[in-house]
This record gives sequence, structure tokens and C-alpha cells, in this order.
Amino acid sequence: MTKSEKFKFANQYGNEVKLLPYEKSFPKLDENVFLASGSKVIGEVEIGKDSSVWYNTVVRGDVNFIRIGERTNVQDCSMLHVTNQKFPLVIGSDVTIGHSVTLHGCILKDLCLIGMNAVVLDGAVIEEKSMVAAGAVVRPGFVVPAGMLAAGVPAKIIRNLTEDEMQEFERSSKRYVKYTETTIDSLVEFLHKTDCK
Repeated sequence: MTKSEKFKFANQYGNEVKLLPYEKSFPKLDENVFLASGSKVIGEVEIGKDSSVWYNTVVRGDVNFIRIGERTNVQDCSMLHVTNQKFPLVIGSDVTIGHSVTLHGCILKDLCLIGMNAVVLDGAVIEEKSMVAAGAVVRPGFVVPAGMLAAGVPAKIIRNLTEDEMQEFERSSKRYVKYTETTIDSLVEFLHKTDCK
């Protein structure tokens, strides 16, 4: 089974509907995008190669568009949405989006990290190699400059990130590509054993 065949198999496992239309728009995914069980991708959404959307996450591109780059991971129970005719959601490549994050009509540039339970609101920009701490709320229109850590409610710039912290963003995206491959291989092996019984 080729890599692309494994992804297709995993995304269709259990005949679960994960991709849904909105009006005339239907999601466009690279053939090597993983959608975990419970995830829903709706409407005008594009997701790039080797990205992953994990368990029970919603990516809802109904009243505006959503673009997600390559090797980006959107972790469990996150909510991604847009603002009607005003704010799309644009996410770069090699981005890590932690568990239960809410992103609404904002921009995340390449190689950034959004901590668990953080909220990033309309018109906010998270620049390259920057980080939003767990539980932070980034208010509308706020900009987190490159190389900086934002934390708090509402989020404020706390400090410069270290070189090692910024390098960790790329390591994180690579780990999630590996987690995806392991998850798909585990599912294929499990179902093969089940079918052979």
C-alpha cells in the first residue's frame, strides 16, 4: 500500500463523513492530509501536504475561507472558524496548534506555536517563529511579533523566545508528521489483523 493509499484508507475508515460542503464550496486537501476520527472540515477550506487535523476538531470555512499550509498540525478538540465577508483564517506551514484551541478569523504565519486552550480572535496576526502561551486570549487585531512570547488574558508580549524555543517549532511539526504516519500504520495493521480473523 502506498503512502497516499494509506492516507485515503485512514481518512475513509468506518465510512465516517469528515468532509462537508457549504453552498458550492467543498474542502480541497492534499492527498497526504490526515483527518482523525471525529474531525469535520466544511466548505471553502484548503489544507496542504502532510498536515493533520486531529480527533474531534472542526475546521469550518462556511462564510469565509480557510487556508492551512504544509506540515501543520491542528490538535484534538480545536475550533477553527471565520467572520462573514470580513476575516478569513490563514495558517502557514509548520504550525503547531495545541489541544482545544479556538482560532477565529486570524493569521498564523509559518513556524509558530499556539498553546493549549488559547484563543486567537479576528484580525490578530501571529508572526513567524512566535508563540501564544496556553490559555492566552489574543484580542482582535493584536499582533504578536516574530520571535516573541504572548501570554495572559488579554495576551501581552512577555519576552523574546530563545533560539532553542524557536527551533522547537520545526521539531514539533516534524514530530506530528511522524505521529500521523504511526497512527495510520497502526490503523492499517489493526484492520488487517481484524480482517484476517
